[in-house]
Amino acid sequence: MSRLPFRDAAGCARIGIDLGGTKIAGVVLDAEGRIAVERRVATPIGDYRGTVAAVRDLVAALESEAGADGLSVGVGTPGSVSPSTGLIRNANSVCLNGQPLGRDLEAALQRPVRLANDADCLAVSEAADGAGADADSVFAVILGTGVGGGFVHRGQLLTGANGIAGEWGHNPLPWARDQSEWPGPVCWCGRTGCLETWLSGPALAADYRQRGGTECDARVIVERAGQGEALAQAVLADYEHRLARALAGIINVLDPAMIVLGGGLSQVSRFYEHLPALWTPFVFADRVVTGIRPAVHGDASGVRGAAWLW
Repeated sequence: MSRLPFRDAAGCARIGIDLGGTKIAGVVLDAEGRIAVERRVATPIGDYRGTVAAVRDLVAALESEAGADGLSVGVGTPGSVSPSTGLIRNANSVCLNGQPLGRDLEAALQRPVRLANDADCLAVSEAADGAGADADSVFAVILGTGVGGGFVHRGQLLTGANGIAGEWGHNPLPWARDQSEWPGPVCWCGRTGCLETWLSGPALAADYRQRGGTECDARVIVERAGQGEALAQAVLADYEHRLARALAGIINVLDPAMIVLGGGLSQVSRFYEHLPALWTPFVFADRVVTGIRPAVHGDASGVRGAAWLW
């Protein structure tokens, strides 16, 4: 059950939009948080004005099918909004960077719009009525093509003074075990050893390849580990240890009641058995009670969380 802070006083339906690199997904959530209408369209790649128009048209189509108008709109985006300028920054959909996306969407839709990073939307969704619905504080992690995070405390998404709360993927890997982990791979942000360079799906695949494995994706490595391949098992064990150390850092700073994993690698079932034992030596507490669960809503968490921004 949801803790209800995510529902507005009127218990109204609301629209969520997940602005992805190749597709834009939209839903109408009813007053009980159920998906009443859903649609998706292709993202006009590299076309900022076309992207704004596509969101506008998608909202109109959702409202038409739902038989309602003037619904609240929340949008999950890559990157984040700068509190000082209101412009999008650090988005892998580079046509959004430096653009006043929030203001332009409000003008196109003729209503207020709330924007949040896609990992923040995952956190909101799973804290509202997902894997963290029974927890006072939830740190949600995306382990996919990139690595990100978001933090919800007592029903409130925390964004921080700089608008980067939960920007977990660009912290360094803690407690490097040996020279093989220091200084670490070069990250697209210009630094070395960022968690994204160790814990993303492509990072797992790169580690496997560099240690003598064939060219393949993370899913195949997990399958091979399950089939008993020694190299895949060793690579996955090292990945787990790095993930555990990284999450221990989050527990030491934020002390969340629940950690929720999303993204493609969240489906690796062994993580939920192994990680608590692995992170315990690095947590500054006599007993660690933080839980860890996979996201309940899977790929729909982003668009649902965008709707819950209201």
